[in-house]
Amino acid sequence: MTNSKLFLSLLLAGAVATGTAEAQSLKDAKAALQAEQYDKAKGMLQNLVQKKAKDGENYFYLGQIHLINDKVDSAQIVFQEGVTNAPKEKLNTIGLGIVDLEKGNVSAAETKFAEATTGLGKKDYLPLYYIGRAYIDSPKPDYKKAVEYLTRAKEMNQKDALIPTALGDAYAGLRESSPAFVAYRDAMTLDPNLLAPKIGQAIISRRAQAYDVVLEQLTTLAGENPEYGPIYRELAETYYLSSIKAPEEQYREINQKAVENYKKYLSLTGDNSVEAKVRYADFLVYSGNYDELKEVAGQLANVPGVDAKVHRYLGYISFLQDKDYAKSLESMNKLFAEVDTARLIGRDYLYAGLANVITGDAAKGSEYLAKAVEKQTEDENLDEEIAETAFSKFQEGETEVAAKIFAIPAANPKSEYYYDANYYKGQIEYGIGSKLVTMNQPTPEEIATKMAEAKPHLDAAVAALAIVTKADNPEKLKQYQIPALYYKGLSELALDNVMYAPEKSTGLFVDSFKQLLTAIAASGKPDDETNKTYAADAHNYLGYNAYLKQDNATAKQHFSETLKLKPEDEFAKSMVEAL
Repeated sequence: MTNSKLFLSLLLAGAVATGTAEAQSLKDAKAALQAEQYDKAKGMLQNLVQKKAKDGENYFYLGQIHLINDKVDSAQIVFQEGVTNAPKEKLNTIGLGIVDLEKGNVSAAETKFAEATTGLGKKDYLPLYYIGRAYIDSPKPDYKKAVEYLTRAKEMNQKDALIPTALGDAYAGLRESSPAFVAYRDAMTLDPNLLAPKIGQAIISRRAQAYDVVLEQLTTLAGENPEYGPIYRELAETYYLSSIKAPEEQYREINQKAVENYKKYLSLTGDNSVEAKVRYADFLVYSGNYDELKEVAGQLANVPGVDAKVHRYLGYISFLQDKDYAKSLESMNKLFAEVDTARLIGRDYLYAGLANVITGDAAKGSEYLAKAVEKQTEDENLDEEIAETAFSKFQEGETEVAAKIFAIPAANPKSEYYYDANYYKGQIEYGIGSKLVTMNQPTPEEIATKMAEAKPHLDAAVAALAIVTKADNPEKLKQYQIPALYYKGLSELALDNVMYAPEKSTGLFVDSFKQLLTAIAASGKPDDETNKTYAADAHNYLGYNAYLKQDNATAKQHFSETLKLKPEDEFAKSMVEAL
């Protein structure tokens, strides 16, 4: 029922059965599934498969448990056994199509779905329902196709409340709140005891970030149905999302309520298995509770045969908590090696990418970081996390690492941090380049060598800062234009090699410093100390350029302007005296 694609992907960590055999009917197993009592449902279904090997539905629902547990290969085996043992049962063919969706093979899935829906009887609606459900729950949902199949299912059966419930989920996925609300209402009319549509109606407002409304409705539902676990999972997710928007001083308190409700959910589903801990760990990743994740991951790491996702948890902890980037990369490499790429999420690429950049492989790191942004869910802003990590490294003095990380949002004009990233990347590249060309009594050979080393950095600085100086965002232009023009001019000054070969100067930097003076004059803050420093330097460089061009009148004018701003400027004083 959650609308978070990340959380859906994480919840595919499911639970392993303890083999309970208390209730043996398929109806009971399906009821346990609806209540997300996966451990209990799996035990029932394993028992049913053994006792009724020719009943194809048993295989289908057992395969569903494997999918919930993120055991896609196991699900495929079970569905195939269902096809073999009960070839007339079309649900297992649909199950194999769902496996194709999980693996990203949409065309293969469509072929199997078409096969399963050929020659359906007038009342044979379940294949259509489960195909619609599959498109909703897919790693890459197709809500329009879900609506198509579910509408056909509804035409065949007007009485099964699960059909309008699924339609509500599909419309909610399309952000069509009104038809979603109506569909959920129809489901409640058909079965007043069914809680899924009530939860669906409650969380429609979550997409609009009306978290107080959602929490109130879910809390009421929990009060009326205190033993129904899925309500607490939805409360957990809503509290987490609410905590993100809360004032900083309230974040931890609200976020802790998310953890408490998820623990309540697990207790009510009665699952103490290793896989249940994996599901809990997934929620801790989703909600950013890395302190508790460290403890849970430590327990899971020592369990033989535990899901390979444990490497995810260990990798995240090493990166975020321990700042051990080499160890983090080691864990992430294990994760990438041991799980199907379809199971990897955007955050995996985020930390693997950052760890690669920080430990020295900028090319692979950049590739992974771009993939992270591509795979992020609608509830995530990994672009922001990349920018924040880069800025953190910048503040810590790890400027070269910061520049490599800034390069990701700096290359994406759609990024919210496009101009910020280009500004800091440009400033860092200038710093690297200028340091290389600052030498004490160098030989001509040393100058040539250092200029060659510095040029790529200075060129990168000019390119990045040029983007900032032409920003079409008024707020960013106001924030960065003046310092960006200043550092762009300095970068061009270094490229022009005025320091060591003034006779060869082309005045590459002149335009930037003229624009800088214009921008300072238009800023309304010409007396700001930083602006005065920028302006004084600009006049000095423009004056020196005029001097080199033997335009002494213009040169003297610029140096005089410098002395108005900075009367003790030694360079301007000496040049005025010389002129």
